[in-house]
Amino acid sequence: MEENDELNLPSGEEGQSNDESAGPNENGDSLEGAEDTLDTTDEEPVEDTAQDDALTRVSGMYKDWFLDYASYVILERAVPAIEDGFKPVQRRIMHALKELDDGRYNKVANVVGHTMQYHPHGDASIADAMVQIGQKDLLIDTQGNWGNILTGDGAAASRYIEARLSKFALEVVFSPKITEWQLSYDGRKKEPVHLPVKFPLLLAQGAEGIAVGLSTKVMPHNFNELIDASIKHLKGQRFKLFPDFPTAGIIDVSNYNDGLRGGKIRVRARIAQHDKNTLKISEIPYGTNTSSLIDSILKANDKGKIKIKKIEDNTAAEVEILVHLPSGISPDKTIDALYAFTSCESSISPLACIIEDNKPLFIGVTEMLRRSTDATVDLLRQELEIQLNELEEQWHYASLERIFIENRIYRDIEEEETWEGVIAAIDKGLKPHVKNLKRAVTQDDIVRLTEIRIKRISKFDLDKAQQNLDNLEKKIAEVQHHLENLVDFAIDYFKNLKSTYGQGRERKSEIRIFDEIEATKVVIRNTKLYVNREEGFVGTSLRRDEYVTDCSDIDDIIVFTKDGKMMVTKVDSKTFVGKNILHVAVFKKKDKRTIYNMIYKDGRGGATYIKRFAVTSITRDKAYDLGTGKSGTDVLYFSANPNGEAEVVTVMLRQVGSIKKLKWDVDFADVLIKGRASKGNIVTKYSVKRIELKEKGLSTLKPRKLWFDDTVQRLNTDERGEYLGEFTSDDRLLIVNQRGMVKTVIPELTLRFDDDMVVLEKWIPNKPLSAIYWAGEKELFYVKRFLVENPDKEEMIISDHPKSYLEAIFTDYRPQAEIVFAKKRGQDRKENLELNLEEFIAVKGITAMGNQLTKEKVLEINAMEPLPYEAPEPQNPEEIEVIDEEKVDATAEKESPKASKDTSDKKKTDKGQDDEDGTLTLF
Repeated sequence: MEENDELNLPSGEEGQSNDESAGPNENGDSLEGAEDTLDTTDEEPVEDTAQDDALTRVSGMYKDWFLDYASYVILERAVPAIEDGFKPVQRRIMHALKELDDGRYNKVANVVGHTMQYHPHGDASIADAMVQIGQKDLLIDTQGNWGNILTGDGAAASRYIEARLSKFALEVVFSPKITEWQLSYDGRKKEPVHLPVKFPLLLAQGAEGIAVGLSTKVMPHNFNELIDASIKHLKGQRFKLFPDFPTAGIIDVSNYNDGLRGGKIRVRARIAQHDKNTLKISEIPYGTNTSSLIDSILKANDKGKIKIKKIEDNTAAEVEILVHLPSGISPDKTIDALYAFTSCESSISPLACIIEDNKPLFIGVTEMLRRSTDATVDLLRQELEIQLNELEEQWHYASLERIFIENRIYRDIEEEETWEGVIAAIDKGLKPHVKNLKRAVTQDDIVRLTEIRIKRISKFDLDKAQQNLDNLEKKIAEVQHHLENLVDFAIDYFKNLKSTYGQGRERKSEIRIFDEIEATKVVIRNTKLYVNREEGFVGTSLRRDEYVTDCSDIDDIIVFTKDGKMMVTKVDSKTFVGKNILHVAVFKKKDKRTIYNMIYKDGRGGATYIKRFAVTSITRDKAYDLGTGKSGTDVLYFSANPNGEAEVVTVMLRQVGSIKKLKWDVDFADVLIKGRASKGNIVTKYSVKRIELKEKGLSTLKPRKLWFDDTVQRLNTDERGEYLGEFTSDDRLLIVNQRGMVKTVIPELTLRFDDDMVVLEKWIPNKPLSAIYWAGEKELFYVKRFLVENPDKEEMIISDHPKSYLEAIFTDYRPQAEIVFAKKRGQDRKENLELNLEEFIAVKGITAMGNQLTKEKVLEINAMEPLPYEAPEPQNPEEIEVIDEEKVDATAEKESPKASKDTSDKKKTDKGQDDEDGTLTLF
């Protein structure tokens, strides 16, 4: 008990506390009533040695300690004030910098030491806060290594780096005459309660802090946009504010919620395809750095979520991370995977909390800007009023001085022997001349007149004095005009800030609506799926059994069994799903194009049904009946068709009784696609012997209509954006970018598109493309027309000279262009040339250089309306002449029986081979 000797604990009867409200013990359990359960029979009586001592209860002392501490952290450390946007340590740093300001740089260590006169905490916290302010490049002009927010590198030691106030800070943050002051923590110095900041500084810099039971997270916003919003507010117009991050990146602010609780911002790195096997990250999300970003990519690669070859970090003043991919890996898919599985995409939850009147307040950024702008107007009014008062005082004294000297009142005091007499004489001499003054003459005014030197009186110039008074009156009128039109003055003030300091502060983060990335669609298939059909097991560890497909550990798999059951379950090492598995595959959620064709017997002795269905949504690990659920249900035929193909099958019945038709064909194309739970159509009521595939089918689904949404730069089937056309499995998209790269791709909803794309349309193989480009090596414009001959290859259509660029690309059949020539000195401008590209040059190879456009200097090239052209319509099948093979064989047999026999035999052989290869499932 030695360590508790200093505690003066109250004593009570039998060692129990007399406090009725006993507190909890160390385990959080109340001690009240504990005597009922304590066994004290073997204990010796405790000698009461403190009965005569005075009782001191300490419960009241610590009752409010936690609340006091929480209030202190909230108000004095973590949350910024709405009045100036500063936390206390930041305000004290700015005040210290102002006191040290002489136009030259100061060592940060010196500034930190000076700040410690006002901030009662360690130097480390001050130095860290100062570095954070300096890295925002707004208030502090820095010199030396202040760290790098892109790479996460820290600043050099405070003794090696220097700082001074920026011109913007000197103009906007300080105004001592309207600053409210208070004593510092030790009473030796005065520090500002709040700095008179005439700008929405809190929104420009952002703020983040964690207090006790409270936190704040205000996003940084764009400098120029804040000024524009303040001007709109002063004009009574509506405005919207969205974050802008110093690390740039792409942001989705659709759920920003004005920065209030519950909002969310999605931030993405800017990733582009550098070349065929390389991705380039040029901007990173806010809150990350290149080191943490690369670590997250490497971890995703180690877990098998993505597949990369190596990473190069070339970041210096700008971010440049090169992600090298192995051959055969899709760059588009990898970009989506980087967003899905790494820090290339992050989510930020803002929480706009500030301090107002020593109380935490939750308000949106719109209201923050309104209050800040109104506060700025009030500060400007105070400054104008002080300026007006000073000018009027100057005018008053200048007028008194003129009256004093011009009327030679100073001679009236020559005979006075006492100070009171001097004052009275001057006052008497001024009275006839003070009618036009704006206020009464005080004794201090008279005393000030007595301090005028004889030399100044002798050199007094009446004209200059009047000119000075006129200038003061002009300034007074100007200030009065500003006060009368305070809102207009404030608008001009903000406009001046933007013109003076807004250059180079354009928006860095691009605002865009993000598409949702499904992780299962972009994850690398890093493992293999196996099946034991008879036993009914599927999983990644059954390596001795049948291989199904590559998969990932986040995939779902769909399984169909012979008893008419279906189940979707997550990929695992080994899972039992039901015996006699017919089909197993990776499940794609909301997949409407994969159609399942099935013929089944409904229970023992039941009829045989046929049905077609898609599976778009399910409950995982639930067994679904594809029939009516009767015992003895048996699937006789099953096929899975990724593009809705409908085959023709032959149904063969058993010879039972007097059945006449034992064999006939069934075309799945005649069966409507319905839901999974539909019973289907009756095929027969008799017993089926077997079902065989007779003929593979074509897709029965309509061509898929695609649109391109420029907002999210993605394809979609939801009629959002520009309509591209109807696409079958054989159709492709034509893409041309500003760099002159041409390619065709199979349209997939996961495709990504470059920002410099200039052509995106359905590719028509026989339609030529026309291009006008600047050949850097020739320094002339060239024209070429070509066809895309190799759809699977990316090809450049301009020369590889660094100065070459694509001027115009035409996808019409018969394009026209207008050539505007530059005006030569001393000559009239040459008439514009209307160029028919079809006549100018014939269609050549894609690698051909083309024909020279002109030797004249070209000012601009404009696209014109193309000439009319009617594309040939595709020939309908019924219009194509069909030769009857049986008639040909009969004619050939008459001419040459042997040759006909050989042909017939070969035909039978080929047909038999086709039937064998085309069989999907036979039961």
